[in-house]
Amino acid sequence: MANTLPIESLVDHPHFRRLDSIGAIRVDLRYAGNGNFVGQDLYSPFDCAWLHRHAAERLEKAAGRLAAARPDLSLLVLDALRPQRVQERMWKALQGTDLTKYLADPVRGSIHSFGMAVDVTLIDSVGRELDMGTPFDDLTERSHPVLERDFLANGGLVQAHIDNRAILRDAMIGSGWLGITREWWHFDGGDRDTIRAGYVRIL
Repeated sequence: MANTLPIESLVDHPHFRRLDSIGAIRVDLRYAGNGNFVGQDLYSPFDCAWLHRHAAERLEKAAGRLAAARPDLSLLVLDALRPQRVQERMWKALQGTDLTKYLADPVRGSIHSFGMAVDVTLIDSVGRELDMGTPFDDLTERSHPVLERDFLANGGLVQAHIDNRAILRDAMIGSGWLGITREWWHFDGGDRDTIRAGYVRIL
């Protein structure tokens, strides 16, 4: 696999930044504990609190944009850099089910594995997560941004859920991130083909 780097080699690497170097965000990496769809810590012994510097710059901009619009809210990062080795474990956990549509095939590579994607939500001034209509990693259609209006019409979502998601998207998309159709929490830091072709994949 060309243009790759083990995650153990990221310390002091000029192209990557730790999440704790990014101001005005909070971090709770859900795959570093049991609160995820697999139900186990997928990250140990890896330190996954990293982003590519280009993504880190966009996240700083998003945090600033959110602070200007809603000083009572902050971004909470739920996932950032996800090594290829972890992506392969996730794929294996869902293989044989239709839930693999929520994961990038590790052969092609998740944008998370390039440090160029984040999963984020919003928290209030005392650290409580805003209600987005589903929790993070809810692998159902209610998590799909493209279906929000349908669920609003049939009562599966309420206006507050739509409004909260819109605040998150304004901060992120307004700062250069790209949303996706199936997960309200996921944002890419650019075109996927460009990232896969031009960025280093972390193993």
